[in-house]
Amino acid sequence: MAVKMRLRRMGQKKAPFYRVVVADSRSPRDGRFIEEVGYYDPNKEPSEIKFNEEAAKKWLANGAQPTDRVAKLLKLAGIQ
Repeated sequence: MAVKMRLRRMGQKKAPFYRVVVADSRSPRDGRFIEEVGYYDPNKEPSEIKFNEEAAKKWLANGAQPTDRVAKLLKLAGIQ
């Protein structure tokens, strides 16, 4: 099972915010996930990024592959 850390879109139309989740790579974008490890709100100024650092590091150590955008957010948060 390939596990990915990716963004799950939430919020209203034209006002999205995203949860960073760990999910099976075969599941749909907003579908089933294993664990929620953070969130990202691009609507606030400056953008709000918050991670459960312990959970994110655990999943990265266990082989979860972050998507390009999540990798940038992890870098901004100082985790990766």
